[in-house]
Amino acid sequence: MSARKIIIDTDPGQDDAVAILLALASPEDLDLLGITCVAGNVPLPLTSKNARITCEAASRTDVPVYAGSKAPLARPLITAEHVHGQTGLDGPKLWEPQMPLAEGHGVDFIIATLRAQEPGTVTLCTLGPLTNIAAAFNTAPDIIERVQEIVMMGGAYFEVGNITPAAEFNIYADPEAAEIVFRSGAPITVMPLDVTHKVLATKPRVEAIRALNTRVGRFTAEMLDFFERFDMEKYGSEGGPLHDPCVIAWLLKPELFSGRHVNVEIETSSSLTVGMTVADWWGVTDRTPNALFIGDADADGFFTLLTERLARL
Repeated sequence: MSARKIIIDTDPGQDDAVAILLALASPEDLDLLGITCVAGNVPLPLTSKNARITCEAASRTDVPVYAGSKAPLARPLITAEHVHGQTGLDGPKLWEPQMPLAEGHGVDFIIATLRAQEPGTVTLCTLGPLTNIAAAFNTAPDIIERVQEIVMMGGAYFEVGNITPAAEFNIYADPEAAEIVFRSGAPITVMPLDVTHKVLATKPRVEAIRALNTRVGRFTAEMLDFFERFDMEKYGSEGGPLHDPCVIAWLLKPELFSGRHVNVEIETSSSLTVGMTVADWWGVTDRTPNALFIGDADADGFFTLLTERLARL
């Protein structure tokens, strides 16, 4: 089997960086065609900088990194420095990346790549707000049927919200974009808070990564040392949820996860619930399922996979 072709659309973020590292550590499984950055956890200049820092940490400066959308489709930008720190990658000592941004806009790269590759051979891995994907679909609707799959981190059902009482950050940051993507007809797999809150970076799991005693191992552990403090205090858990790497782990070992094909609609107008992913988990409507909504994961298996792959870098 040849490696699956993917584009990572991202707003690094410590957990985004770990997801990128996991993909870079798995070249026999994943052919990373490029990384497109979006404003989200921090503004676009920082997300596009952090993606390049992550590639340099893995000595993979061959992967093109594009700057994409700097603001949501129809709303002011909101960011999450209160979770990720002022840089977005607080924790390790950072540096100015030497690799340049690729020329051109990330949305144009997504469109050109999907048109150039064989239909049904490129998977979009979205780790942040869906602005770039929605903009690409709006600009070039012909590419939608060429997408193999969209695997996203976003939304929640049983876990409700982490940025408002009802909404998860990635969807809340650009609900209009999420609505476009969920209504596009493209195959979608969703990694919501329901599953990512079960994948906790506990102290023993972080120490196993640190014990790799490599540049990537130390870089990852230091990111997680900072990142987990917010959610541990918020939820009273033994470790912070490791959200975005679930997207990449699903592509590598889908047997680690389980979920249901359900209908997911995005709330865009209610002042109380804007950004909510209204998932028909119990099948109480006649709305057609449009996404595989993941609900559970083998957390030990996930961290075994992550640690083994990071050891390669």
